[in-house]
Amino acid sequence: MATTEDDAPTTDHENARQDVIAVDEHDESEGTVNRLEAHTGEGIRHRAFTCILFDEDDNVLLAQRSPEKRLWDTYWDGTVASHPREGQTQLEATRERLEEELGIEPDQYEDLRVTDRFEYKRYFEDQGVEHEVCAVLQATLTDTTVEPDVEEVAGLLWAPYERLQENPRWYRQLDLCPWFEIAMRRDV
Repeated sequence: MATTEDDAPTTDHENARQDVIAVDEHDESEGTVNRLEAHTGEGIRHRAFTCILFDEDDNVLLAQRSPEKRLWDTYWDGTVASHPREGQTQLEATRERLEEELGIEPDQYEDLRVTDRFEYKRYFEDQGVEHEVCAVLQATLTDTTVEPDVEEVAGLLWAPYERLQENPRWYRQLDLCPWFEIAMRRDV
């Protein structure tokens, strides 16, 4: 996917003021790169995470991405997904995003842990690309009270995880983010 002058990253986009961690195929750091550049053109492989929270009945909390998101806007995601900053662990980054996006505090969940890691690359229309080594984290919410940030989250949905995982066509009206679909397929 070639970029022209017309679709080159603009420095006024919020993501142009942030960095992500470039990584090799083994998730070893290769330094930081501009977040917007990492998601433009052919992309730059970088570290990411997706977190899937369950209630005590094994329902999964899905979050619909804000219409203001540059990539995969209004698509349904696992509970949260983002990128750790340099010097931040996947667990620290996940705790931070759970609080920022959904108002979920650490005392509301138990056993937050990394359960998987995979690499993928997906293009989104003509807007950009994800090329990530993505860690998957899971935890159980013991207190399901959430206070979503409307600038980050357009909607919330509890879904029976086993049914969603085993019967994706039943949920095809939900446009799912590619990293969440991959994480769910690998979670067997």
